[in-house]
Amino acid sequence: MQDEVVRTRDEGTLKELKGASRQRRNRYGRGLRIAGLVLIAVALALGGYVWWQLWGTGLTTRAAQNDLRPGFESTLGTEDVRNAPSASKVVKVPGKAVAIIKIPKIDVDYVVVEGADTESLKKGPGHYTTTAYPWEDEGAVAIAGHRTTYGAPFWSLNELREGDKIVLATEYGTFRYLVSGTKIIDPSDGSVLEATKSPTLVLTTCNPRFSAAQRLVVFADRVD
Repeated sequence: MQDEVVRTRDEGTLKELKGASRQRRNRYGRGLRIAGLVLIAVALALGGYVWWQLWGTGLTTRAAQNDLRPGFESTLGTEDVRNAPSASKVVKVPGKAVAIIKIPKIDVDYVVVEGADTESLKKGPGHYTTTAYPWEDEGAVAIAGHRTTYGAPFWSLNELREGDKIVLATEYGTFRYLVSGTKIIDPSDGSVLEATKSPTLVLTTCNPRFSAAQRLVVFADRVD
């Protein structure tokens, strides 16, 4: 009788141990499933963010360009360059179209807007408001552009070489430039925006791609 009691107690203990072990396995399995779902959610969120940054933001730029181009193209070359205002007299409205930039070698054809601030650059390449305009006979026209987001207008800017053509079309005429050189600078280096005695062009973008650690700068001289 005593042996049966002991055996029953042992069997009960064994069942309890098995039950506890099963519960631990179930909790462990649930934990793994929850962790897996969390990881999947994080991966989807990161993937969605990357997609939006690299391609989705381009939809914003494309819409802005489509709104700006028709009206601005109708004004190209309609004004006498002799009546063109100097940079100090231009009314600077952020996001307003100021030129169309074309770089045949890298298939760039964008409306340039006023301002190199964050919001303006979402619409397209932006003109640094403190620099000259294409119709002026001296000074550097400086234009910034995204390299990886918001349409990445300056994605291939690194491919430009000396002698490559750049065109800026404005209401005061069309102005042609030839690339004279390139340079990698620190983002804090503002010397490339300084005024020049002859009419020049400066294009800036982030370098390398997917990083803002440096700036890639392309210089060009007006030839007409």
